[in-house]
Amino acid sequence: MNKGLFKKVDRRKFVGVILSIAAASTASIIYSFQKYFKQQPFTEKIVNQVKSLENPILTGFMSVEEAIAKRRSIRDYSNEPLTFQQLSQLLWAAQGITDLKTRFRAAPSAGATYPLEVYVVLGSNSVVGLNAGIYHYNPLTHELKLLFEGDFRANLASAALDQRWVKTAPVNIILAAVYERTTRVYGDRGVRYVHMEAGHIGENIYLQATALGLGTVVVGAFSDELVQKVLNLPKEQKPLYIMPVGRK
Repeated sequence: MNKGLFKKVDRRKFVGVILSIAAASTASIIYSFQKYFKQQPFTEKIVNQVKSLENPILTGFMSVEEAIAKRRSIRDYSNEPLTFQQLSQLLWAAQGITDLKTRFRAAPSAGATYPLEVYVVLGSNSVVGLNAGIYHYNPLTHELKLLFEGDFRANLASAALDQRWVKTAPVNIILAAVYERTTRVYGDRGVRYVHMEAGHIGENIYLQATALGLGTVVVGAFSDELVQKVLNLPKEQKPLYIMPVGRK
């Protein structure tokens, strides 16, 4: 090989070629990632079926103290489905009404502004009596609305940096924030209150899952944009938590 060959090459052109190749590779990766999500039937079948949940059980077999002592972050789950009562109880513990007169909920909220929406992603045979799909929880009526039918756990796991427990858990509970509900009352400080409320709800779900003999873990590592896409969230709703739930 002629050793002087590379000396004759314009270094700027050489660097330009390298940068072009790198840019093309990056664009290809991004395109493939976007194409994957675009191919998923996120909004092809809108269902909007509503199902009433079971009334909450107010006297359990485990004390609050015992639930606190036994609470752990669990990432491995069996394939056995949850009962409909168990899912009903978990959602009530998250945001259920605890006083019919005042409509106060299970978790405290700054000024009772209640900025958090609760969604549920179920796989096939995940909860007895429910189809796989994306659901929205209505705390005022204690009802579950099926928004989109199908198993979206793999899509959600991909949006959550491929954390396998999101894919393998029979149930995923997602909290999404509408910040304006709280910031219109408290200004910028309301953002802090929204995050505090998410923590309150998360701990309620932790303790209720423990009392039911179930396991859960809080997931905060995910792409906000991709989770919004998977759930088809309105623009003003921002995902804060994903909580996989299953039998230990």
